[in-house]
Amino acid sequence: MAQGSSDAVGKLIRHLRQSAELTVQQLADAIGCSKAQLSLMESGLRTVSAQWAQRIEKALGVRDGRITAALQWQHIPPAIRAQVERSELQSRAIAGRIKQALTSDDPLAALRDLVEHSSSNVDGPLPLKSYRGIPVINKVAAGYPAEFTDLDYPASIADEYITCPDVSDADAFAARVVGDSMEPEYHEGDLVVFSPSMPTPAGSDCFVRLERDNQTTFKRVYFENEGRTIRLQPLNSAYAPQFVDREDVTGMYAAAYVMRRVRIASP
Repeated sequence: MAQGSSDAVGKLIRHLRQSAELTVQQLADAIGCSKAQLSLMESGLRTVSAQWAQRIEKALGVRDGRITAALQWQHIPPAIRAQVERSELQSRAIAGRIKQALTSDDPLAALRDLVEHSSSNVDGPLPLKSYRGIPVINKVAAGYPAEFTDLDYPASIADEYITCPDVSDADAFAARVVGDSMEPEYHEGDLVVFSPSMPTPAGSDCFVRLERDNQTTFKRVYFENEGRTIRLQPLNSAYAPQFVDREDVTGMYAAAYVMRRVRIASP
């Protein structure tokens, strides 16, 4: 994701917070994150996930979903975004011409000319309904947290896109599993699709992003100490669980789908 798009969402959050007459600390307390983390979001230095966008909207009383909409817009691939923008410009131009035609001396003839002219200058329908690309952003360690090199989650441009049945979340992303700590349910090389729109109750298998050094891991999550501590539980008994403070978790996204190559039996 480009820095400019992060800035746009961050500036919107800052504007709405200031309009609500809240300090950074007050909003951070309301959404359950640190003041430093919220400051990074507002400055565009920390990516705003769908979960944080929804929490911020709720805390600020934003009912029209404008933060979520801005976040989703910046995740659309640039080529598709450019098509939408061209379509909007065409729609505005046509609306102006219709208004002009209706106030002309012969509205019917003017409208007929407008329809004929518009029909000959149509670029074709936008392929938005058929677009279901889910970006494969990186690999996620199914072991101890490893550095997450793609810091622009969810990536607006990825080296690889996949399609996945039953996953319609616009913010969905995929990552390949590395390591064996989530065996036997997940294996190294499996492609797991994560959906930020899904809830993450105790017992969910989640892509977890940690504050320190932007590390990530893939674990089953449990909440302890009245939710202040998260236990990251490997499924492989050879690995010990990890315990992290809730404030140290900057993103937690539920696994929605797993894809793997069928293992062919040996003859």
